Amino acid sequence: MFIELTDHLRCPADHEESYLVLLPDEMQERSVRAGRLGCPVCGRTHEVKEGVLDLGGGETALPETTLLTPEALTALVGLSGPGGYMVLVGRPAAAWREVSERNPGVGLVAVNPPAEVEDGLGISVLRSGRLPLKSRSMRGVVLGSPFGGDPRWVGEAARVVLPGLRVAGEGPVPDPSSLELMATAGGAWVGTPRR
Repeated sequence: MFIELTDHLRCPADHEESYLVLLPDEMQERSVRAGRLGCPVCGRTHEVKEGVLDLGGGETALPETTLLTPEALTALVGLSGPGGYMVLVGRPAAAWREVSERNPGVGLVAVNPPAEVEDGLGISVLRSGRLPLKSRSMRGVVLGSPFGGDPRWVGEAARVVLPGLRVAGEGPVPDPSSLELMATAGGAWVGTPRR
């Protein structure tokens, strides 16, 4: 897990948004390979093992095909220029190297990716039952199936993306209460958060 990502991590428990405190046990350059993150509000701790932060409740995505190819998701999210983070939830994270090549200088965060996706240079891997990220802090969020069809995950994606930036998903068209839809086609959709 890239150490600078810790500035954007938040406790996933149901209380006011709170940062997490990192206690690293093993570092490799700018990557936390082992350690713990603790919440000062609820006292919960979460472990980092082999660079992966496990916050509990995360399901490993199956390595099936996805409509959200690197080319498609890059076009849908529409980032221009380096900096910040893009979140890949589920299957789209399997192609993170190609996504990185298409979005140079943008940090990638894989949430609940297929098992073959390992934490390393260019990708931080998180396992969680919700997006453990600071509100309005990410440059884009991509929700692979089944996450793109889950209203809870769509709401979380809308919460963490920066105002005016995009969430792309694979699945049924989401309820417009959290996202202002820009386009839908063939099982994929893209929108911006309602504010």
